[in-house]
Amino acid sequence: MDYNIGEKIKKLRKARKLTLQQVANETGFSPALISQIENNNVSPPIATLSKIARFFDVKMGLFFDEEEVESKFEVVRRGERRVVSRVISKAGTGHGYTYEALSFRKRNKKMEPFMLTVKERAAEENLYSHEGEEFLLILKGQAELILDEQRIELDEGDAVYFDSDVRHRLLAAEGSEVEVLAVVTR
Repeated sequence: MDYNIGEKIKKLRKARKLTLQQVANETGFSPALISQIENNNVSPPIATLSKIARFFDVKMGLFFDEEEVESKFEVVRRGERRVVSRVISKAGTGHGYTYEALSFRKRNKKMEPFMLTVKERAAEENLYSHEGEEFLLILKGQAELILDEQRIELDEGDAVYFDSDVRHRLLAAEGSEVEVLAVVTR
């Protein structure tokens, strides 16, 4: 059965606006090999496919799914949310974050909506930055948002929109569990 793996990899790369060289730099494969895979000239071994799936943060099963018809909308019921990750720092300590994907079937999205739960205040205050923009709406609890050197207290109902290339970190206020609607653009 032809799963058209190369085309799926190409769609993932283009959706993230990455060049062949950028994918090659991150995966350790040559741009030529990535191109050959994307054009279905080479069938990648499972180990190669696994590394590519890890880089794009998708399950390998995606490459073997039958093509779905692209839909103009997606409904995700509360019980269908998928836990994306429980964030752990480089030091191996927990940040107390859990992300639930609020959209995971729709492909080639420009936004990624998540339900973010912060159960405890992290001991570390490492700041992060990446491409895109973010919108946060505090649904429950109190939080502290660090944007570069500025600390902003946020309460239920407060919202913030910022460029993601600003170094940032969301922390739970002491003794507060925080639920946040987070929307990130790529």
